[in-house]
Amino acid sequence: MRAKTVAFFLTLASPVLASDLRLQPVIDCTPGRDCFVQQYMDHDSGPGARDHRCGKLTYNGHDGTDFALPDRAAMNRGVTVRAGAGGVVVGARDGMEDRIYSPAFNDAVQGRECGNGVVIEHFDGWETQYCHLRKGSVTVRTGDRVVVGDKLGEVGLSGQTEFPHLHLSVRRNGIAVNPFAPKTPQSCDPNLADRPLWIDPPDYAPGGVISIGFTDSLPDFDQIKAGNLSRPMMSTDAVAIVLFGFGYGGLKGDRIHLFLSGPAGTVIDHTDILPRDRAQFFRAAGTRLRGTSWAPGNYRARVAIERDGHLLDLREDTLEIR
Repeated sequence: MRAKTVAFFLTLASPVLASDLRLQPVIDCTPGRDCFVQQYMDHDSGPGARDHRCGKLTYNGHDGTDFALPDRAAMNRGVTVRAGAGGVVVGARDGMEDRIYSPAFNDAVQGRECGNGVVIEHFDGWETQYCHLRKGSVTVRTGDRVVVGDKLGEVGLSGQTEFPHLHLSVRRNGIAVNPFAPKTPQSCDPNLADRPLWIDPPDYAPGGVISIGFTDSLPDFDQIKAGNLSRPMMSTDAVAIVLFGFGYGGLKGDRIHLFLSGPAGTVIDHTDILPRDRAQFFRAAGTRLRGTSWAPGNYRARVAIERDGHLLDLREDTLEIR
């Protein structure tokens, strides 16, 4: 598979033309519900980094869009990656292991940072690239013709990545194009906003709550990212109740509020403030059993993120104790 290229250009806003690529959904999930955009394409040609809305959901030189799954358990259940437009497969790779990248794997991924993936050539110089697919899931080979919506593989953890996601790159004549702002790559002025390449563009979110859950002891981050930790039911003699929230796109100063109430009233009411920007983060709060048992019944949980005095995102769930 060819290496990914990064390039930038500046034009005035213009409508989508007949010669422009039009993209259908490339992943079988709903952003904001069971997946999320962890990083957008870098909209800054200099040493800094900003997304197309002047936010921080990107990093310097990032040449695509990262559609992330909430955890590795979701990856193991299988999430399909589909062709965003029809064309001819000009590159495909499978067989690379799904594993969390670390510098120890530099030699193994050198020149293959995309991991298992597919490159599709469309028309008039347009092409799309789909990276980090799950080992053994790639369904196409070089030379195959595909139509929009054809399955290409499944979201994985191959190549240079630390979390399961699909990295989608869009290029025209070898130059990276931002599918959310194809004509104004250096401006996030709403007055210059142009139409995206997406037929139905995913809503922009500057960060949010990925998931919330319950345990009877303080979890570690890897357990949360594995996705097999939360217990929707506990016994009345559980030694403790811990509520955790897993989030993304955190900025310094964000307030993370964890709240749990049950039949006997408030159980947890705790707020943390992020000390620095974090691409992904979690916060947890809990309380030990002080009497002989917890009151049986349904307990309602809420994890909220506030930014600059406004609610950024909120997730709720129910814990059953019996």
